[in-house]
Amino acid sequence: MSVYPRISLKPEVADYLKSVFLNTEVLAAVGHQEAESRFHNLLTCLSHPPSYTCVRASTHLASLEEIRHKLGVELKKQMCSFSAEEVSLQIVPHLKIPDVLLLPVDGPRPVKQLRSEVVVGAQCGSAVLRGANVFTPGILACPKYMKAGDVVSVFSDLEGRCTRGATSFQGKRVFVGNGVAEMNRPSIFCVDKPAKGIGVRMVEPLYRSPSFDGVLPNLAFLQNLPSVVVGHVLGPCPGERILDMCAAPGGKTCHIAAVMGDQGDVVALDRIRNKIDRIHQNAQMLHLRSIKAYCFNSTQAVSSDPAHKTEGPPFPPESFDRVLLDAPCSGLGQRPNMACTWSLKAICSYQPLQRKLFHAAVQLLKKGGVLVYSTCTVTLAENEEQVAWALATFPCLTLQPQEPHIGGEGMPGAGLSPEQLRLLQRFSPELILDQTEKTAPLPCRADRDTIGFFIAKFLKN
Repeated sequence: MSVYPRISLKPEVADYLKSVFLNTEVLAAVGHQEAESRFHNLLTCLSHPPSYTCVRASTHLASLEEIRHKLGVELKKQMCSFSAEEVSLQIVPHLKIPDVLLLPVDGPRPVKQLRSEVVVGAQCGSAVLRGANVFTPGILACPKYMKAGDVVSVFSDLEGRCTRGATSFQGKRVFVGNGVAEMNRPSIFCVDKPAKGIGVRMVEPLYRSPSFDGVLPNLAFLQNLPSVVVGHVLGPCPGERILDMCAAPGGKTCHIAAVMGDQGDVVALDRIRNKIDRIHQNAQMLHLRSIKAYCFNSTQAVSSDPAHKTEGPPFPPESFDRVLLDAPCSGLGQRPNMACTWSLKAICSYQPLQRKLFHAAVQLLKKGGVLVYSTCTVTLAENEEQVAWALATFPCLTLQPQEPHIGGEGMPGAGLSPEQLRLLQRFSPELILDQTEKTAPLPCRADRDTIGFFIAKFLKN
């Protein structure tokens, strides 16, 4: 598995994460050697993509089997140029989640590096490792005389030090595959207007997975497996009023609406205007009419006037049957993530914001309602410690069992009881190296080979 070096972190951040994964409660539970092994496995896992692509099927529009068949037909069209040895397409339903299809990723593959090199940003490089082509805004450097049709090797800038418009870059970088330039250099770095579209079409990626660009856009939605689990754990029912507090880009919002059969009201909030536009676009693409999206700061979403009666925010207390708080976080569970340039101060800055959002969420939730808290990070401070704080701060909240529960239990270290930890759901990619061989059948390894993610479910008594 180890093609890339471990994720590059600032020393203070690496020390902080190590203290998290080797805290006294973890050491007492698994021992020093196992805890140390898990920490180093984590650093390796984060720099590599999962071994499959997860597709959320729009089962409110068609059956899973029908979508599976149509997806197979569309993706086989991409394989016309592949050799006979390369043509192998598996689309496997998840064993426990009724609207998920899994497609294995082929990699790492033996790809020879070329002389002509294109350098892209780290975010673009990560997308390439998950099956994307290189879109023009992600290109930082390319040869002086590069023209459309040139075959090039693509490298990802790990530390964000490549100057846009450069002709070469020798800093810290990693190879992600080969492709064919779709544009000339002057068009890519045009100063008159920002370039758009595909800049390099990947033909020999290090990790091969299907491109979903324009493939069944209303039936097949790319989403990380734990993010799909969140919608099912929330358990929305037809006719309910649901709030998604930090909704962009709208994947979970649309899933909630689909699970409840598009019957009821799904209110989506985000503080950035163009992200609200993205939510509207996704809802329209998936033929969902129950979603209402507003540009609004969710920390201020509670009205001070209980008699306040408007359709949009702020809302009176106890306005919603269920609330999803997919909290802004440090994102230290995202994969592949070959480098994180954040400081420890920046990583720790999310906890106060998450607590402000928690206060608003509890006030907006009806008695007897469900609150789901989730993050895509692996720190204790943003996950189990927030749960311990919430239980101490809001006596009306109790932890609830989750269904489905396909991840592991919570991590010790925040003073929660074993019973409470079992009610939490932590997706821990570091365990894939210990407990599941890469050669195991896809449905068997999928639940562990994920991004780092965390879910807690509360009932308001």
